[in-house]
Amino acid sequence: MTTDTRQTGRALVLGGGGIAGIAWEAGLIVGLQGAGVDLTDADLIVGTSAGSVVGAMIATGVDLPLAIDDLAGRAETTPAPSAPADFSAVLTAFGMLFDTSLDPQEARARVGRMALEAPVADAADRLREVGERLPSHEWPERPLLITAVDTADGGFVVWDRESGATLPFAVMSSCAVPCVFPPVEIGGRFYMDGGVRSATNADLAAGSSAVVIIEPMAHLSPRPLLERELEALGTTNVVAVGPDQHAVEAFGHDVLDPALWRPAYHAGVIQAGSLVDRVQEVWKA
Repeated sequence: MTTDTRQTGRALVLGGGGIAGIAWEAGLIVGLQGAGVDLTDADLIVGTSAGSVVGAMIATGVDLPLAIDDLAGRAETTPAPSAPADFSAVLTAFGMLFDTSLDPQEARARVGRMALEAPVADAADRLREVGERLPSHEWPERPLLITAVDTADGGFVVWDRESGATLPFAVMSSCAVPCVFPPVEIGGRFYMDGGVRSATNADLAAGSSAVVIIEPMAHLSPRPLLERELEALGTTNVVAVGPDQHAVEAFGHDVLDPALWRPAYHAGVIQAGSLVDRVQEVWKA
């Protein structure tokens, strides 16, 4: 595990957002690519939760439209979960994380205890599929950072090819939403969603000459945390992109709904057209 974030070149930061986030991020990237702005040639990729899936796909050279089509097709032929997620517990957990009266790491540790105690063992297979369905199970040569949080002490963890975690397990840990999926064991410790620390963890791109941040949950995330992360980057050559109204409506109220693969992807492709100039100004500077 490493937290050495000294970087050069251009960084692509991909935030969390469930199935909707994976699909929308992929659509946005594909749409921008079609307009001549290729974010897949980033020198560094930072992935949190949904962003860890898309980041792993990009870093290993996957064809995004084909990958999303495959995932959508699988979802259409797979029975829906018998027990829906308890989003009241999720809201309680994230309410704790947003409580400014608590020390951030202590808040994360409390959420970690909730995650370990939550009766969600039945969801383990669905989380395992996230790792198993990655088109490549090998870490790429190019820099890819995947975030997670230690349930025991709330410590922030950054996985990379030298960390000892396999790529599927790193991604699974980053996607282990507390009280929805069980924490993931790696090396005898248990880890949960990197979004518990931040929806983007954009400060990991500190030192990069240009940073594009794609945050599916921008419309629901407190802005002060992102603002602090932007200050830590050391460059003003940054653009942060959240979903537009059409995408937000496509997401609905459950970003983990398997029916969102195609509509969220298409919402991203469509939105990309309105973002070309903003993103190109940063990426090609």
